Amino acid sequence: MTEFNLTPQQIVKELDKHIIGQKRAKRAVAIALRNRQRRRQLPPELRTEIRPKNILMIGPTGVGKTEIARRLARLVNAPFIKVEVTKFTEVGYVGRDVESMIKDLVETAVRMVKEEKTDAVQEKAMRNAEDRLVRILAGLEKPGRSSGPMGIFEMFASEKSRPPQPEPMAGVNLEEIRERLRRGELETEMVEIEVAESAPPMIGFLGQSGLEEVGQGLQDFFSSMMPKRIRRRRIPVTEARKILIQQEAEKLVDWEECTREGLAKAEESGVVFLDEIDKICGTAGGKGPDVSREGVQRDLLPIVEGCTVWTKYGPVSTDHILFIAAGAFHISKPSELIPEFQGRFPIRVELEALTADDFERILVEPENALLKQETALLKTEGVNLRFAPQAIKAMAEIAFQLNKEQENIGARRLYTILEQVLEEISFNAPEYQGRDVEIDEDFVRQRLEKILQYKDLKRYIL
Repeated sequence: MTEFNLTPQQIVKELDKHIIGQKRAKRAVAIALRNRQRRRQLPPELRTEIRPKNILMIGPTGVGKTEIARRLARLVNAPFIKVEVTKFTEVGYVGRDVESMIKDLVETAVRMVKEEKTDAVQEKAMRNAEDRLVRILAGLEKPGRSSGPMGIFEMFASEKSRPPQPEPMAGVNLEEIRERLRRGELETEMVEIEVAESAPPMIGFLGQSGLEEVGQGLQDFFSSMMPKRIRRRRIPVTEARKILIQQEAEKLVDWEECTREGLAKAEESGVVFLDEIDKICGTAGGKGPDVSREGVQRDLLPIVEGCTVWTKYGPVSTDHILFIAAGAFHISKPSELIPEFQGRFPIRVELEALTADDFERILVEPENALLKQETALLKTEGVNLRFAPQAIKAMAEIAFQLNKEQENIGARRLYTILEQVLEEISFNAPEYQGRDVEIDEDFVRQRLEKILQYKDLKRYIL
């Protein structure tokens, strides 16, 4: 499924399968996604002028802000990254540079394209790998000296130190070997193949100075300068097949094309989720440099407005990347962001706090509902869990009550509730093997009695 054939109604319908409620937020992201498709159909001179309408989501934790953005990107197979803006600092101070988020997005996009290209040639790579295996088993293909530069250890290795070459299988033709290979009769046969060893990663001695990008660049530079060391390995056919398939797939994929498509994918379809945006609101009347707040906003501004960021794959324009910012804004307000930054997020959506009915639906309705997950986990040990409707309702009401009386952590409260309810069954799962376990309301309230009984006492205990 791609964004080219998805209407806003269909996008919302797909999001409804995973996220309960938040209709306004879903409509906003659906329209933003549809506008991308509309822009591509315009003439080039007008297409470049239309910028995405970035979205600011406002709401408490655990109501679905991140999940909406993540599911949206997954829905259309778009490169997506989530960044905590509190990790960034103003240029000139120790910390992470804001441009690193675009570099991470490009890395994600290139990796996605490489995976797509590799999957497309997988069948041919498997056929080529089988042909090589047949030739190796027949003794017609033997690992020889690499045609490329040798590693220093290979240079000084003597002929005597090398393992003996496999002898050809006498009296057996290639087709017979192929048939035996396909029947799985040769899986334990030992074969010798060549494997390119990757250089060991450099120790991140620059990371603590805020120069991790420089460290990565140096590592890439030295990796390209140093020749790969080719190592011979004597392994079973079942393991050699996987390595040969990977080698053949690499031969069939045009890596330069992957890079070009990855850059275009990041520019045209990239989604960046800026979390904890309320934490970089400046303090009113503060004195001195505010390196973690307004300074970060000023550095983020050109990225969001549209600029060119240089990555190891080439320059990337951020003009058409969709930015979705989110924050709880418990202490600060969106109006405390600098005006220029506010102007780059014209679509503002307030997400609603979850009700007891929402919690009840979250437990059972989504495709990845929590009760479905817990039931499937215990099913692996032969335990058949069944939740009575009143038990589900009780868990939802207790989660809502605890959120109301204590810190509101949204749907994440349900994880705490479920873990407490199922703790004994999960711990003693082997004893319940082959049995049907009914979870009713009394069982739920009995397991959660201690939490409800001591909730007031916890306020006075550090």
